[in-house]
Amino acid sequence: MAANGSATQHRRGKSALFLAVCGVAGLGPHWLEPGLRLVPASALALLLGGYSMHTVLLPALTRHRPPLLTAPAPAPAEAGADASPPAVDVVVAARDEQAVIGRLVERVAQLRYPSDALRLWVIDDGSSDRTPQLLAELQGAYPFLRVLRREPDAGGGKSGALNLALQQLEAPWMLVLDADADLQPDTLERLLPLAEQGGWAAVQLRKAVANAEANWLTRGQAMEMALDTVVQEGRLQRGGVVELRGNGQLLRRTALQQVGGFNEDTVTDDLDLSFRLLLGQQPVAVLWDPPVGEEAVLGLRALWRQRQRWAEGGLQRFFDYAPGLLSGRLGARRSLDLLCFFLLQYVLPVVAVADLLGALMTRTPPTIWPLSFLALGLSGLSILLGCRRSSEGPSLPAMHPANLALGIVYLGHWFLVIPYTTLRMALLPKRLVWAKTLHLGEDPAAA
Repeated sequence: MAANGSATQHRRGKSALFLAVCGVAGLGPHWLEPGLRLVPASALALLLGGYSMHTVLLPALTRHRPPLLTAPAPAPAEAGADASPPAVDVVVAARDEQAVIGRLVERVAQLRYPSDALRLWVIDDGSSDRTPQLLAELQGAYPFLRVLRREPDAGGGKSGALNLALQQLEAPWMLVLDADADLQPDTLERLLPLAEQGGWAAVQLRKAVANAEANWLTRGQAMEMALDTVVQEGRLQRGGVVELRGNGQLLRRTALQQVGGFNEDTVTDDLDLSFRLLLGQQPVAVLWDPPVGEEAVLGLRALWRQRQRWAEGGLQRFFDYAPGLLSGRLGARRSLDLLCFFLLQYVLPVVAVADLLGALMTRTPPTIWPLSFLALGLSGLSILLGCRRSSEGPSLPAMHPANLALGIVYLGHWFLVIPYTTLRMALLPKRLVWAKTLHLGEDPAAA
């Protein structure tokens, strides 16, 4: 079910073109007259600053959010309702997850949902540890557990594993989880009715970092996840684009099948699927509460590897689906939303590096700083708004000056990841590797 195989043939050339354009945009102002050097960055700062205020900050400050964004707990009277809840298949692609797979099955078993409407599918994706043996033991204790197995060289990464399960699913809804996911017992009974009533094709739960206090790096990731959901909520309310985040994504099976299932020719199945649902006019929402808990990576090396994959997949989807995105079918509001997001997330870091090189070459001051300061300042404000908000699940980092400064500095890693990944994509052959994130569970020895 690789939906866009022909488009991926030219990713390397598109990466090189993107890199060249950003390079010219960063270097060019240094050869302008001194009074004009800051004009391009200042103009973009006004555009993106206005977009961010209107789309992200005003909705967060006024708290005028769509009803779906925080699902109320079900009233006691609803427990005896005659309407049967929709069936749901929980699907997990697991590779070498012996540290957490047993805990995941137990957590799904604790969900308050009718047993005849819930199935858990675990795809053992070529594990080389004790994951297969543990799953065999768990099947004897949990009748709702179904196990599928793939060979290590089956191909397609996580998307291939999910497609294998998709061929056998019959429930109208599919909840995709990572092996370290943690759900509240009432998640499904709150989430499914809202998804059906709202007519959504997909709903993304807020990702909450379970080990935020492990070190400064996990604390930074917890703040980043809160920021991400604040931004997504604002984009949804203003008619913009909402993106899936992999862990904790609820998908309507018919909508997923209509867009071709999971793309096996990408390194980020969730980001790719977000664009195919968008182009297929399938609405996607985001939910603040209840969240899905997950582990943050503990070290810089793991973070660097993970963020390279995210950056590569993020750029791939823009390159692959550019014709559809530019066709006009999205409408002016969504097109503007995507343009501003693309400029902030992918263009700005690359232009900032080119600007720094231009400053060194010409011995003139950097010119992109108004835009960079704006982006980091707005990100800090979004962190502040998100982490001060009431939330279920793992506690969010306390908002004091030290933590806020940490969050802003931490986000600076994207100014390294995006340019490096873009350069690698432009110079090296296509790389499609599903880089698994190590889940440690509660095993101190593994940590």
